[in-house]
Amino acid sequence: MSEAPVDNSRRTWLITSCAMGGVGAAAVAVPFATSFAPSERAKAAGASVEFDVSVLAPGEKAVVEWRGKPVWIMRRTEEQIASLEAVEPELADPNSERTAYPTPEYARNRHRSIKPEFFVGVGICSHLGCSPIDKLTPGAQPSLPDNWPGGFLCPCHGSTFDVAGRVFRNKPAPDNLEVPPHYYASETVLVIGEDQAA
Repeated sequence: MSEAPVDNSRRTWLITSCAMGGVGAAAVAVPFATSFAPSERAKAAGASVEFDVSVLAPGEKAVVEWRGKPVWIMRRTEEQIASLEAVEPELADPNSERTAYPTPEYARNRHRSIKPEFFVGVGICSHLGCSPIDKLTPGAQPSLPDNWPGGFLCPCHGSTFDVAGRVFRNKPAPDNLEVPPHYYASETVLVIGEDQAA
């Protein structure tokens, strides 16, 4: 009795099909699994941001992004620093005592900053989240009082802030601009997102 010849083509087809199916499954699974990993942008959103303040001339402002928010870094002029005391009677919360946006202890001063020359604040109005615009030139201007000392104007509902981000009285914004955690890693390197070096 003779044995029937073995058909290896069917076995080869089965092995090839299984192998290709495995490759296909892996090709689908890898992108699917990696989609759960945070993106580079998401990783950066919570990371601290460094900025060299020496690039700013007096009166200049830079904007960096931290946690998806615009953070202003402004180098104030001597005149702007001097104006901070003069406007205090017109402010709603000159000492930053309200707690909707708790002000770090090191910024609970007239300048709302570690170094009086530099203001670091989140450029989002505490009313409805619009971004105030620069109105740094003192004096009468549209939508501003005749004795305007210079500062920021929220174009959405008219809230005004001094150059330390403190809101003026009788405005829709309930609080001063937020001061993010920050510190100076050196004389000129500002770190936003942390209170102090680890």
